[in-house]
Amino acid sequence: MSPRVALLGLGTMGAGMAHNILAAGLELSVWNRSPDKAAPLAEAGATVAATPAEAVEGADVVVTMLFDTASVLEVMTQAAASLGDDVVWVQTSTLGADGTDAVAAVATERGVAFVDAPVLGTKGPAENGSLVVLASGEESLRERVAPVLDAIGSRTLWVGPVGSGSRLKLVCNAWVLTVVGGIAQSVAMAEALGLDPQLFLDAIDGGAMDAPYVAMKTKAIVAGDFAPQFAVEGGLKDAGLIADAARQSGLDPRLMEALRHELQVAIDTGHGDEDLAAVYHAAKA
Repeated sequence: MSPRVALLGLGTMGAGMAHNILAAGLELSVWNRSPDKAAPLAEAGATVAATPAEAVEGADVVVTMLFDTASVLEVMTQAAASLGDDVVWVQTSTLGADGTDAVAAVATERGVAFVDAPVLGTKGPAENGSLVVLASGEESLRERVAPVLDAIGSRTLWVGPVGSGSRLKLVCNAWVLTVVGGIAQSVAMAEALGLDPQLFLDAIDGGAMDAPYVAMKTKAIVAGDFAPQFAVEGGLKDAGLIADAARQSGLDPRLMEALRHELQVAIDTGHGDEDLAAVYHAAKA
């Protein structure tokens, strides 16, 4: 029998995930702090709940897609009394290593089965169901959550015990932040040197340095298109999580700290709610 799903958080990622859960034919209830964001889900067939507790009542799988550890703990505390005995909590937010360990500990204390499942991808992949899910947790839970993970992603990579998925997400996001920061610097430098930034793409085209992501972000910067796929504010949060994990692991966090500085400059100059590519404005500041 298909699981009944509750999804808490309908921001940039959660809304797209919710639509794909519905498209997969799964019964879905949703909750969001700003109720207006839930209206399109109601039209698509979801049950819109007034509170987290109402949303999770009767759910087999509860999915959280919220901004940070504090918001996840706050919302799940509100939902706790309505969680069923056999529910599985699938935590997809990016919380970092310590945050995920803290949330997993709360799940254990409450006797709730827990899957750590952050996702790779931004707004577009969330909307078209092509996220990559980095899942970790008990093998016995895989079959129970598979219909949900299959609905939100193009593939699921199971990577080990709880917390492994979130640690791999830090590794992947370190690459994303570094690449976007480098692209922003290259475009700004091309302009400062009196060159057409398109020449940067022409120079790397088809070579070892070429990648679809590089072309996509470069073209967005040149076009001045900073519609948020992954916002600068989220990038700053993740950069902090990556830097903290690096320190705790004995690695030098200087590169990530430099990127944190650039992201903070972008926020301070009014670009915090724009796409990560808006870090370009810090290079120009």
